Amino acid sequence: MAIVSRGFRGRARDEDVVLPPGQYLTEDFPVLSAGPTPRVPTDRWEFTVTTEVGEEHTWSWQDLLELPHEKPRVDLHCVTKWSKLGTTWQGVSLDVLLEDVETAADHALAHSYGGYTTNLPLEDLLDGQAWIVHRYDGEDLTPEHGGPARLLVPHLYLWKSAKWVRGIKLLLEDEPGFWETIGYHDYGDPWREQRYQGD
Repeated sequence: MAIVSRGFRGRARDEDVVLPPGQYLTEDFPVLSAGPTPRVPTDRWEFTVTTEVGEEHTWSWQDLLELPHEKPRVDLHCVTKWSKLGTTWQGVSLDVLLEDVETAADHALAHSYGGYTTNLPLEDLLDGQAWIVHRYDGEDLTPEHGGPARLLVPHLYLWKSAKWVRGIKLLLEDEPGFWETIGYHDYGDPWREQRYQGD
């Protein structure tokens, strides 16, 4: 019996596929989590943006579904070295959610049900770069992949796309999240191989 699951075996690289350095292509969608999988019913789910002065903007599940939706098709790159190309999602752009939020913040800290956090520059959540997604490949997002809703920031390593997202706190100063406090890179650009501090 193999100790490594199918999703973690490298495959021959297609000559036409360009991947970030150190990545291999997978057709699977490996499931990796820092702890147990929260099960959050949609009637109890909510998403809150909290500004640096404590002002809160909150959406219920129904509120989220009533907002304009997009269907991004994006590539995913995990810090554990797998890449999955052409994934399809459905959700709400952070541009929509932050449209009426007044802030002087430059940083954001995403919070998840279950306690997970990850930090991002606020500019990386804007201009069509990030979404709160609730559907994957035409189906409701499963809990294993972050359902009912997760943050999707595909231009960064996948740990920045917080599963089970429940809110974003806007900050004047950067504040490291779960993986960043134990040595992962603060930014996490796969094209620059920013896996760990110092990369």
